[in-house]
Amino acid sequence: MRKPFIAGNWKMNTDINSAVELAKALAEKSVDALIDNKITVAVCPPSVYLSSVAAALSSSSVGLGAQNVYFEAKGAFTGEVSVSMLKDVGCTYTLIGHSERRHIFGETNEMVNKKVHAAISGGLLPVLCVGELLEEREASKTEEVIKTQIVKGLEGIDAAKMQAITIAYEPVWAIGTGLTASPQQAQEVHAFIRSLLVDLYDTNLAEEIRIQYGGSAKASNAAELLSKKDVDGLLVGGASLKADDFMGIIEAAL
Repeated sequence: MRKPFIAGNWKMNTDINSAVELAKALAEKSVDALIDNKITVAVCPPSVYLSSVAAALSSSSVGLGAQNVYFEAKGAFTGEVSVSMLKDVGCTYTLIGHSERRHIFGETNEMVNKKVHAAISGGLLPVLCVGELLEEREASKTEEVIKTQIVKGLEGIDAAKMQAITIAYEPVWAIGTGLTASPQQAQEVHAFIRSLLVDLYDTNLAEEIRIQYGGSAKASNAAELLSKKDVDGLLVGGASLKADDFMGIIEAAL
């Protein structure tokens, strides 16, 4: 049985005071669910607040994740953050290949793959994000796009390393737009992703990998999305910025 994984991506939001306040509220509110070990919860604040949020979460089981990571260990890479730096401030997870990184900042599948390798080698647990644009869905290219992103993103990743990875399906057309893939649409793509993992690895490993849905998930639709067989969690954007809203999503996963 795959344990639900709920992660909040705060994106470029909050200031230091609101970030700490939000982290403390989540640590207090989610303690019962986490103590019972029923669910995995993590938050991904802006990198400049990682240390402060880590301190606020220190007495809880809420995990800390980064929104991005670079694949080089150190050097002349102005503005980038390495795996060891993220580990140093308390990160357990990192998002990799989020659609905004791909489509706004031009990250390629090859860059994403390098980041996945670097994260695992350095001891971080990657959340590999994949998803199609609206025009790609309308052109019936969803499966083609997802397959390319997963095959190239996981190139060189053996079965042992794959166990460290969570995959997040985030239809780009449903991120921050108010649109949400229907539970059935989400299930269809999640099932397709799991079938790809069977082809790339084997059935047993494919059944172990958690696949999150990300795309305007909120408390009002969380339970229905999570009821689907292959939806193992949610990567939450705007609804993770208020403790009560995010707790509603966590409760839906219990």
